[in-house]
Amino acid sequence: MAFHEHTVATPISSEFLETFNNPNPERDYIIQIRIPEFTCLCPKTGQPDFATLELKYVPADSCIELKSLKQYIWSYRDQGVFHEAVTNTILTDLVSALSPRFARLGAQFNVRGGIYMTVTAEHRGPGWGATDSIEGLGEASDDVP
Repeated sequence: MAFHEHTVATPISSEFLETFNNPNPERDYIIQIRIPEFTCLCPKTGQPDFATLELKYVPADSCIELKSLKQYIWSYRDQGVFHEAVTNTILTDLVSALSPRFARLGAQFNVRGGIYMTVTAEHRGPGWGATDSIEGLGEASDDVP
């Protein structure tokens, strides 16, 4: 069985990502966003891959604007990318746009060939340490990445 390499046709632009000023920058609080309809293409077969993305972050000066996040996520629909690469690229772009105190992106990919895959990437801002009330944010769990 021959596989065909599918490459990214056009680079994904993080320019889609817009932010707004954090209304409470003096406080650590958690923003959780669930994106249940992420799609991209397998770079080996060209078949569609589906995932649920779970983003948790502690904002510093900026918060993500949701419509721009949706458009950015949609831009991956026709892109051939490995699960590990796309998860880390999305987190890198979010960190570049937001400069959060903490961010974690979990990508739970649907079963393919009898195999489930979850990729979790994490960012901790310089000098950030969780306060007691959100200490568990820095720990991965079986329920939520």
